[in-house]
Amino acid sequence: MTEEITFEDFLKVDIRVGTIIEVNDFPKARKPAYQLIIDFGDLGTKKSSAQITDLYSKEELLNRQVTAIVNFKSRQIANFMSQCLILGVYNTDGNVVLLQASKPTKNGEQVS
Repeated sequence: MTEEITFEDFLKVDIRVGTIIEVNDFPKARKPAYQLIIDFGDLGTKKSSAQITDLYSKEELLNRQVTAIVNFKSRQIANFMSQCLILGVYNTDGNVVLLQASKPTKNGEQVS
């Protein structure tokens, strides 16, 4: 377990549901990755780089709802500016399994 935090610390993390509306290969990434554009409803769209090519095809990702932290500072990855962090769990093989709501949810809804 990492360092214990307070509930106030948790409230600083803005986790939202969004729908992937565009998926592109990311050949300049150091590890295999996709460039994603995600629709967060009233928050607009945000870009993300995701190392999920082992478990997900571009076709599987398109129109898939995901959860992401949307209030991280943007991060330059090669020639791409990543604006949010998609959430997932590392499985026993070291691949990322995406976290998502169990029912369809309105884009931009906040996780609490």
